[in-house]
Amino acid sequence: MVIDRPVTIGIVAGEASGDILGAGLIRSLRKRYPRARFVGIGGDEMIAAGFHSLVPMERLSVMGLVEVLGRLGELFSIRDRLLDYFLSNVRPDVVIGIDSPDFTLEVERRCRNAGILTAHYVSPSVWAWRRKRVFRIARSVDLMLTLFPFEARFYEEHQVPVSFVGHPLADMIPLETDTAGARERLGLAPDAPVLAILPGSRAGEVERLGELFLGAARWLQERKPDLQLVIPCVNGEREKQVRTLVESLSVSLPLTIIRGRSREVMAAADAVLLASGTATLEAMLLKKPMVVGYRLSGFSWAILSRIVNVTHVALPNLLWEQPLVPELLQDDASPESLGAAVLACLEDSSTREQQKEAFTRLHHQLRRNASDRAAEAIGGLLERGKR
Repeated sequence: MVIDRPVTIGIVAGEASGDILGAGLIRSLRKRYPRARFVGIGGDEMIAAGFHSLVPMERLSVMGLVEVLGRLGELFSIRDRLLDYFLSNVRPDVVIGIDSPDFTLEVERRCRNAGILTAHYVSPSVWAWRRKRVFRIARSVDLMLTLFPFEARFYEEHQVPVSFVGHPLADMIPLETDTAGARERLGLAPDAPVLAILPGSRAGEVERLGELFLGAARWLQERKPDLQLVIPCVNGEREKQVRTLVESLSVSLPLTIIRGRSREVMAAADAVLLASGTATLEAMLLKKPMVVGYRLSGFSWAILSRIVNVTHVALPNLLWEQPLVPELLQDDASPESLGAAVLACLEDSSTREQQKEAFTRLHHQLRRNASDRAAEAIGGLLERGKR
């Protein structure tokens, strides 16, 4: 349905992933509201879609407690400027925060208190830990847009208006994976098994997991000498870190290190050894058997193990609601245990077929044209009008 009236839509995104989501949402909303104006904070993708950003999105992209503390003054200043623009200047018909909840939820709360409709796209992990945050969310948003169905059920239980829109990655990644083509593009042998190793995208993750995963690779190659090992690195810094680690451990394994192209590396693989995170969702959508390993510092593990309210950490297991892929965490994660779990993935064809069937069902569940669904939900909120 095309609605030929002018609307102003405020959007706030603070990270590259949010910029991509925001750009897709803008394009879908513009099909519904061709006279819409989009303002707030966003990145290059959103700007290319016709968005006006008050400040560069990179000013919000801060990770780590120390880094955030050092930038608090600037972040508060940006927030106040944005709120002044929304409340005293443009008065958007709706304000949408995309992820970055520490920043966007406060913006949404203040706009909602001023009578502006609000929505939040990408739920915080409130279902997993610090569940009482749901009450703050309820005070901040008129509508929550979730990527996963189990998130929507959580908000329904707490009487927060919610719409499950699906995950954009499920729309982007084909239902069938071209493994042979990926191997050819990466220069890998077509007839020897491939293990993709992804120890994480952050320096701390690579530091904690790199040696562990390489130890598992060494254990595996003693048993499968023809195994091809590939490590994709998110950027030049991680590539340098991985190469330094390999040299310091005197690793002599046949190993290919690639900058970027992590999805292509996983597509080429027979199995994936990886850290918990979004990469587990990509591996699932690519229908790849995987083993999830993770370690935290002893102090962090002692705290998180007491406050986390879920029995699984890998997204495929959360989505399937029962164990689907092996998770080896903290003391359970050793080179031998990880290696043995990967070996089982490579050699147990029955389990691989069962996993592939489950992964395909989950892919269909998440493949919902997320941007269009989100735009439809926002349009419904706008057409219902003020509270």
